[in-house]
Amino acid sequence: MPHPFSYAGRRVVVTGAARGVGAALLDTLAELDVAHVTVLDLNTPSGPHDTFLATDLADERSVRDAIAAIDGPVHALFNNAGVADTQPPHTVLSVNYLALRTLSEGLLDRMPEGGAIVNTASTAGGQWATHIEQINTVLDLDGWDATLEWVDANLGGLGVAPYFFSKELVQVYTMRSSRPTIRRGVRTTSVCPSPIDTPLLADFRKTMTDKLIDWNIGETNGRAVTPREVATVLAFLGSDAAAYVNGVNLLVDAGFTAAMTTGQVDFAALA
Repeated sequence: MPHPFSYAGRRVVVTGAARGVGAALLDTLAELDVAHVTVLDLNTPSGPHDTFLATDLADERSVRDAIAAIDGPVHALFNNAGVADTQPPHTVLSVNYLALRTLSEGLLDRMPEGGAIVNTASTAGGQWATHIEQINTVLDLDGWDATLEWVDANLGGLGVAPYFFSKELVQVYTMRSSRPTIRRGVRTTSVCPSPIDTPLLADFRKTMTDKLIDWNIGETNGRAVTPREVATVLAFLGSDAAAYVNGVNLLVDAGFTAAMTTGQVDFAALA
């Protein structure tokens, strides 16, 4: 019997692997004996990989060209790339949600039974239930352009930042798509980290403020989660060790959401 955490003989695709969590995931997969890694990113990764496809994940044509260039089979797809609200709303929704969905659906036919799609969501998407009607409307839309048109017409009145809404979409999309993918033998899950100690954290400090980020970290366990700590969870979800895990948005937040849900978080510092 092969080791359940092993990636020996497996071919995987990783988006956003030039830095942060994606870079840590490349190292983790190499340690797990991955057979072949294809990276989609604007920047060339320095970590271990076999194929690099320069891809603008904010551009539908670029994403579809990458899909056409990927050699199958794909045993695991890690939709890890993400940007903050320092980017324009169209870029945020395109990279964080539309590219993720397009890759998931475009590569599904090349994923054998036992494969996995693993999305990087965020605790920032945890309030999806308050916008579920609008989220389902967006998920029902057909096409990249139709989604961005909906964003232009509706997001401003919804009272939620593009980044937060994009991660709400990812969480609900993960749950909705997990049903049809498992019927094909492919699991779909996501990880939902709290603030991660990566270069992108500086962008979140600009858009969410130092006060909010520091409060979140302080109310967790006093430090941000490391890229490695997220990457190892991603690798777990993509492996046979998680063979019966599907449709889950797995929190990687040291219990912050649990504390919020049970009324144990101190909001005084935000006053």
